[in-house]
Amino acid sequence: MSSSSATRTHSLPPGSIGSIVASMFCFAVVDALAKRVALQYPANEVTFFRMLFGLVPAVAMCCKGPLSLTQRLANLDVKGQTVRALMLLGASGLFFAGLPYVPLGEAVALAYSETLIVVLLAPLILRERLTGRGVAAAVVGFLGVLLVVRPGGGQSSWLGPMFLLLSAVFGALSILQIKRLRSTDDSKTTVLFFTIVGTVVAGCTLVINWKTPAVEALAIMAILGAFATAGQLLMTMAFRRADVARLAPYNYTSVVWAAMFGYVFWGETMQALSLLGIALIVGSAIAVAINRKDAEGPLA
Repeated sequence: MSSSSATRTHSLPPGSIGSIVASMFCFAVVDALAKRVALQYPANEVTFFRMLFGLVPAVAMCCKGPLSLTQRLANLDVKGQTVRALMLLGASGLFFAGLPYVPLGEAVALAYSETLIVVLLAPLILRERLTGRGVAAAVVGFLGVLLVVRPGGGQSSWLGPMFLLLSAVFGALSILQIKRLRSTDDSKTTVLFFTIVGTVVAGCTLVINWKTPAVEALAIMAILGAFATAGQLLMTMAFRRADVARLAPYNYTSVVWAAMFGYVFWGETMQALSLLGIALIVGSAIAVAINRKDAEGPLA
């Protein structure tokens, strides 16, 4: 192992790998639960209950520690956090909207193309330099997206992939916004603020589209909200501790979990071209993250 590789490996802060792996498992559970209820209920309603049931654990986490809940919120970068919350809320809602149309593993892979979108948007938003290697990796990744979607022979409907790719755009914007937040905004408060904003905004959309949920569906969405909040906290903690580039290989373990859940619960299988496309998306996204770290520093 070269000295630079050794430095990259050993410089990871303690707990960062465990946090990101646990986060990805939580998100895979969220995706599986969301797919089950998204087949029966509107995406805005699923998003609302995901946020509402996530409030309790989010508040509980913020009540622990030397600072009170009021003090945490009073010192928050409200403008920056609001922008991030709205972007992340859009990503979540669009992802739930696309789930009924696409196998779970493919849906998660398409959503993770957000890393490829980041490399194209970062020069415009963060004034970062666009490198040739980064562009090449992004092009390979988007070829993978085409293999998953397969125009004219893959998906039976363009609606699902369109929602998922839009979700990736909003997810990329939320990742870039993390770089613009004040360093004093801690992970727990960031998650709580997002959950509050998400509950209010998603709640306002219920007048447009609503279906009274059954008790079983409410229970599923309550568990979904708890896992989503835990995943958000673990991911934010991991990104605060270490660079996205160094965590990238672990960040995509959720694709494997999602494919497993899809097969076990819905009997979903993926064709060889879809598997190749997912490999290109994940591989190029990892390459993009590593290239950004080597050339310009951390992504988030």
